[in-house]
Amino acid sequence: MEDWVTIRNLKKRNPSYGTRKIAEILGVSRNTVRRALKEEIYSGYNREKKSYKKLDPFYDYIKNSYLLKNQRVSVIISNLKSKGYTGSDIAVYRYINDNFSEIKTNINSKSYEPYETLPGKQMQYDWSQYKVKFGDKEVKIYIHLLICGYSRKKVFNASLDISQSSILTTLSESFLELKGICERIQVDNAKQLVTNASINNFKWNESFLNFCGYYGIKPTRSRPYYPQSKGKVENPFNYLEHHFIKNNEFESFEDLFKKLKAFQEEFNSRYHSKLKSTPNEIFEKEKEFLISLPSEDILLTCMELRKVTSDCLISYKGNRYSVPYYFVGKEVWIRSYKGLKLQIFSNKKQLIAEHNMSIGKGNVILDKSHYKNYNNTDKQNSFESFKFRFLEKFSDYKNKDIFLEYLKKQKGINPAYHLKQIISIFEYYDTIDCISVMEECINYNTFNYRIVKGLLQQHNLKKDSISFVKIQLPSKDVKRPLLEYSL
Repeated sequence: MEDWVTIRNLKKRNPSYGTRKIAEILGVSRNTVRRALKEEIYSGYNREKKSYKKLDPFYDYIKNSYLLKNQRVSVIISNLKSKGYTGSDIAVYRYINDNFSEIKTNINSKSYEPYETLPGKQMQYDWSQYKVKFGDKEVKIYIHLLICGYSRKKVFNASLDISQSSILTTLSESFLELKGICERIQVDNAKQLVTNASINNFKWNESFLNFCGYYGIKPTRSRPYYPQSKGKVENPFNYLEHHFIKNNEFESFEDLFKKLKAFQEEFNSRYHSKLKSTPNEIFEKEKEFLISLPSEDILLTCMELRKVTSDCLISYKGNRYSVPYYFVGKEVWIRSYKGLKLQIFSNKKQLIAEHNMSIGKGNVILDKSHYKNYNNTDKQNSFESFKFRFLEKFSDYKNKDIFLEYLKKQKGINPAYHLKQIISIFEYYDTIDCISVMEECINYNTFNYRIVKGLLQQHNLKKDSISFVKIQLPSKDVKRPLLEYSL
C-alpha cells in the first residue's frame, strides 16, 4: 500500500512523468505504476506474516530478560531450552531482532541529532487532550496541531472527540487554511491512523492511507518510544497549555475556537531563535513549494450508513436524531463533525439534516420541521413530498421542472398518485433511460404512469419483473377526457 501512495505522490509532484519514468525511479514494474495511478482508492494487499510459533509462548519471558535484565541472547537461549524450547538458536536471534532490538536502541538513546527539512517537504501532526470549563461546565476537548517543518507555521484546531472522522476533518480544514500541503506528514501510532503499530507487522489504517493518497501526501510515523522524531509538533503543546489553556476562560466551544485562532496568529508572529525570524515570514517563502489541493472534499466518503426508522430517527452513539420524514425506511449517510455536530446526508451525499451532538446517552434530539406534513393525506402536500424525491434523483435533468409542471397540470385529479407510480417504476431503470422516456412524455404531452411503463418496455432497456402492456402513443393533438387517466 505504501508503494501505491509513493507512486501517486510522485505523479502528483511531477505530472509530466510517465509510467516508465516513475517505474525507473522507484524500481517497480510499469504495470504496478499503472495500477496505482488507476486506483483512486487502494484495493488492499495482505503480506504474509513471519511466524514464530515455538517462541511466541515465551514472549513475556524474552522481553523481560532482554529489555529489563539486559541479558545476552546466548544466556536467554540457554534459559529457554531449560524451559522446554526446542527450536533453533538463530530463530531466537531473529525473534529478538524483529520484536525488541529497536525498542532497546530507543531506550538506551540519550541524545539525538535534530534535522531540518527543506521547504514543502514535511509537516507534522498531533493532538493533546485538555479539560476546560464552558461557563460552569467542565468539558473534555482535544486540540489538534499541524505544523510545517521548514517554517514552523502552526495551524491549531479543536474537537470534542478524537474519532477518525474528527481527525480527518481537522486535517482537511488545516490544509485549506494553509492553501496547500507538504509532501510528507509525520504522525504517531494512534489507532485512528495505524492498524498495527508493531515493528514486525506494521500496517497503516486504510482510511487514513486513502486520505493521504487522495491528497498526494506520503505518511510516515514516529518510531515507538521515540518522541524526538516529531519534536516540532510536540513542543508547542507545552506553550499552549501554559499560555492559552490555563490563562483563559471560555463561554462555549465557539468562543474557545475563536480565541484559539487568535492565539495561533500570535504564536506564528513570535520571533523564533532558530529561524532568526517569525514562522509567518518564513512561511511566505515555503508556501511556493506546497502541493496544490484537490477541488473536491474526500471527507464525504468517510461516513457511516444508518437506516431511518418509521418514527423518522437514526441512532448514533446511544442517542437518536431526527431525519426529514420522506427518508423513512431509507439508508442515509452520517458523520460526526469534530464531536460537535452530527451531519446527515442523502444517498447522493447532499446534507439533509444537522444536529448538535448530545453529550449523554439515551436522548432523542428532534427537529420539528422534519415532521411537517408527516402522515398528512392532503394531495397537494403528498405531491410536494414525491416532488422532493423526484428532484433528488434527477437533479441533473435539465427539463425536470417542465416534466413536473406538465404532469401536475394534466393530472389535475390526482397528480401525486401518478408521480408516485412513475418514481417507483424508475427505480428499476438507469437514470439515462428514465430521462429519455421523460423527454418523450413531454414531446407527446402525456404523463400517465401506464404510458411510462409502455415506453420503457418498448425501449427494451432492461429486463424487469413487471409485466408491461404495449401502448400505441397518441399524437400530440389528440385530446381525451381526464377521466380516462384517472384512478
